[in-house]
Amino acid sequence: MREIVVFSGSAHPGLAKDICDGLGVRLAPSTISRFSNDCLQAQLRANCRQRDVYIVQPLVRPTQDMLMELLLMVDAARGASAAQITAVIPHYAYARSDKKDSSRISLGGRLVADLLGTAGVDRVLTMALHAPQVHGFFPVPVDHLTAIGVLADHFRGLDLADSVVVSPDLGNAKTATQFARLLGLPVAAGSKQRMADDKVVIDAIVGDVAGRRAIVLDDEIATGGSIVELLERLEDAGCTEAAVACTHGLFAGPAVERLRNHPMITQVVTTDTVPAPADWPELQVRTVADLFAEAIGRIHAGESVSSLFDGVDPAYAPPQGSLFDQS
Repeated sequence: MREIVVFSGSAHPGLAKDICDGLGVRLAPSTISRFSNDCLQAQLRANCRQRDVYIVQPLVRPTQDMLMELLLMVDAARGASAAQITAVIPHYAYARSDKKDSSRISLGGRLVADLLGTAGVDRVLTMALHAPQVHGFFPVPVDHLTAIGVLADHFRGLDLADSVVVSPDLGNAKTATQFARLLGLPVAAGSKQRMADDKVVIDAIVGDVAGRRAIVLDDEIATGGSIVELLERLEDAGCTEAAVACTHGLFAGPAVERLRNHPMITQVVTTDTVPAPADWPELQVRTVADLFAEAIGRIHAGESVSSLFDGVDPAYAPPQGSLFDQS
């Protein structure tokens, strides 16, 4: 069997190292240089010839630099005669640019997927894409992981009496339904309209939350505006308190200030798909390194990755007659 070689860009080397620990391999060295004209250069400092190369790089701020690093590293691996190149992108930032909702607007999600294919990527391994259709943007096979099992494990050890899982919007309702099923809880959702990148309006709560404690589940939290708006509507509907859980905790701009001391929030839980903010020691961070390590091992061995999530995959439709059954 061909040897695995894992490299990391500069976005999240800690996660890459943890993935390597799970695989039982060393993180291969690489160098990213910036020239005086602001151009980047990537050098892979380990043999790639006829090896399976995995490059770990979530797309986080500065997103454009991290994307260019990834493309350059892929190009370097292709030039070094790698047998197969897999881009491991725990957070695919451009997934939000997934549809034409205005005239003459770019589709960044598809364009970046095309760039990865052109650079030489043979496969993409990612987690919790913002919308299901983004999966189809890529010209190469995509393995799409979910963290809801990891997040559910966090809450299983807690008192969940009188709790309800709440999705900030109906688009995330199937994932929230599966998460609620894992915990044996009912589910509700907000009716959300996005007015701008950092402004949303939630005009109603679908489901019974009166007198209950909410577990708010979202795929990504950026500025925290959607969560704060949802909490106001939950309070109006009689909800007593809320824990907040998400896969991608970006916590940009005012997010930490908004969420850290919010009177309704009891805890915030996220994963390590992106680096955690250094100024929030109370933040609960669950690792997904073992999931990525297991997925890489299965890809390398030609085994099923989807079987990792039997019974946990939110792609399964909710039971007939459930609150969000859209069949």
